[in-house]
Amino acid sequence: MATILVADDDEMFRELVTEILTQGGYSVVRVKDGAEGWEALQKKKIDLAVLDLNMPNMDGLELTRKVRDDAKLRDLPILMLTVRALVEDQVTGYERGADDYLTKPFDSKMLLARVKVLARRSSLGK
Repeated sequence: MATILVADDDEMFRELVTEILTQGGYSVVRVKDGAEGWEALQKKKIDLAVLDLNMPNMDGLELTRKVRDDAKLRDLPILMLTVRALVEDQVTGYERGADDYLTKPFDSKMLLARVKVLARRSSLGK
């Protein structure tokens, strides 16, 4: 079973994403910001990350940069999940190393489909 890091400062949203991913057959590690996300990535085996763009302490873009700069983590699939829907925000996310970008609100089936594609592409499976 793949383990997914969910980093979002909105507690209700973290719970929603966790419920969707758990029902989809994934194990979830939840954190409230990028700094906690970075700490979890150092301590746990994480197979994929779902990151909010706007978080305190360390945002999703900064966490993505740190992941891409780390030799052990650089291939970790990253899905940005954010309210920022402007094309410029999405381009910035991709330029910083995100593998996919999904805007809130989203359909739970779409989230699971995108996670499954990222997992398959990285040979994680479910």
